[in-house]
This record gives sequence, C-alpha cells and structure tokens, in this order.
Amino acid sequence: MEFFRIKKDIPFMRHALVFNAISALTFVAAVFFLFHKGLHLSIEFKGGTVMEVQYQHAADLEKIRSTVAGIGYEQPEVTSFGTARDVMLRLPISGAAGKDAASASTRVFDALCKADGGAIKRMDTTTDKGEQVAKDACLDAAGKEAVVLHKVEFVGPQVGEELAQNGLNALVMVVIGVMIYLAIRFEWKYAVSAIIANLHDVVIILGFFAFFQWEFSLTVLAAVLAVLGYSVNESVVIFDRIRENFRKQRKASVHEVIDNAITSTISRTIITHGCTQMMVLSMLVFGGPTLHYFAMALTIGICFGIYSSVFVAAAVAMWLGVKREDLIKPVKEKDETDGAVV
Repeated sequence: MEFFRIKKDIPFMRHALVFNAISALTFVAAVFFLFHKGLHLSIEFKGGTVMEVQYQHAADLEKIRSTVAGIGYEQPEVTSFGTARDVMLRLPISGAAGKDAASASTRVFDALCKADGGAIKRMDTTTDKGEQVAKDACLDAAGKEAVVLHKVEFVGPQVGEELAQNGLNALVMVVIGVMIYLAIRFEWKYAVSAIIANLHDVVIILGFFAFFQWEFSLTVLAAVLAVLGYSVNESVVIFDRIRENFRKQRKASVHEVIDNAITSTISRTIITHGCTQMMVLSMLVFGGPTLHYFAMALTIGICFGIYSSVFVAAAVAMWLGVKREDLIKPVKEKDETDGAVV
C-alpha cells in the first residue's frame, strides 16, 4: 500500500555527512545532560512509598501536595488517576520523613485526614477471604469516610537497585539480540550500523528526560525497549530494499542503491509511523499522568527513530564500506569437466 510514489530518487547520501554531524551533536548534548543533570529516577529505582487514596469530592492536588510537604517530604509527587477523586502519592525515602519508612503511610494518611476536616478512627473490616482486620478510617462529622486509603506499597532501596540492574540487563540483552539477528540476516556491517542508530535513539530519549528532569520509571524503561524494537524494524525494511536493489540495479553505485531504497520506502514509513504516532498521541493527551511519560518517551523515540533509520543507519553502513558482495555472493561458474583431468 502506498499513498504516493516518488519517481525520482532523493539524493539522501549526498548529504550523509551533514546528517551524521547533526546526529553526533544531538548525541553529545544528550550525553552531557545525562552526566550533568542525571535522570530523575522514580521510587521504583530509589525506593519509597506509593499510596492510593480516594476523596468524597474532587481532590485539590495543590492542597494535598502542600499538606504532604508540611510533614517533611520535599517535592512530593501527587497525581490524579482514574477519576478526579482518586489520587496517587509517591513518597521518596529522603529527609526527616523518610527515617521511619514503615510508618510513612500512617503519618501521611493522618495529615490528609486532618486537612480534609476528618478524624482517624480504628475500624474492624472483613477482607474478601473472610478475615477480620483492623484499619484506620478517616471519618467526617457525619460519620462518613472523608478519605479512603485503597493501597499502600513500599519499595526498599535494595529492591530499587535490583530493578535498576535488571532494567540495564534487559537493555543490554536487547542490543545483543538485535545485533546477532541482523548479523545473521544481513551482514555484520549492517548489524553495527543498526545498533549505532538504535543506541542513538535511546541516548536521545534519556537526554530529553535528563534535560527536563522528567520522571524515569519502569514504564518509561519499557517504552525505551519498545523503541529499540521499533527502530530495528524500520532499519530492516530499508536494508531489505537495499539488498533487493543490489540484485536489480547491477550497474548502480552504492549511493544510488541506498538512495533508491530510502526513497521507495518513504510512503510506507509515513503510513506506519503516522498511524503509530496517532495512537501514541492519544495516550499522551488522554492517558493521564499514568501514561504521560510512557507516551512521551515513545513520541520522542518514534520521531528520532525515523531519522536514525533513514539517515544514520544507512549512512553508517555506507561509511563502513558496504557493497554488493556483502549481500549477494558471486555465483561460481560450473566446471564443464566436473573436475576431471584430461
């Protein structure tokens, strides 16, 4: 399926040096911000407490944020999810409030209850399994629950370090797996160029998160891994077309073969990436805070993935000296005597 067909090849490789220079500058800038500012890691990596509470009315996020900050938490993360009454609090282990992490949720819930004009009362409830448990309830003057505590999760620093290490291991394994796949399917020069292009995308995404100090969580890490696979797919399509052109265009130069491969796949690139980007933008606009940074990472990755697959991967393969013989092995002429000596 094609929206349009470009009859004359666009000379992309004529400007390969310029494209590579732009890529190098953006890459260096991203690395600089990663080392200078660092990533703003979420509590999954640093450790902390996650609380989910529900109000009878629409929650005032600024009031909640100031209440939590008043008991010792610096820059608490307070976001709404689901409905306007549901609130998620992410409380890092830091400062005076982080000394006793086990009672952090109790202190925060008590502060939220008092700020909403309620009072804490111990109540006995029955779980889904029929077990009797005691819980603290925040009741207003009418005896109704003003604030309901739905869930409390605690992530220790050791667990956070383990998650960070597992995430790094996953990233390394994906890179190694992609390189092996491309080396088997094509040739090592294509594998190296594709990995360079994909790592370029990953570092750019991390550079954006470091520069703007966006929260880097497990969902963002999942988006980074998804971008790796997504960019590889685009590179494989172009490499397949290059191999096909080497068979068809016997007299064409390497520059002409690559230019034709990129030009002939532009329509497919617009359709594929355009449809994907529409879905990602839907998550970015309507997904709420839970999916915001996940969608943001995918948006950056898709935009730079197109650029890297077209201009970086193909250009690096050209600089590495890819040629027709790398993909198409010469056919040996058959010996008419079948090896017999006369």
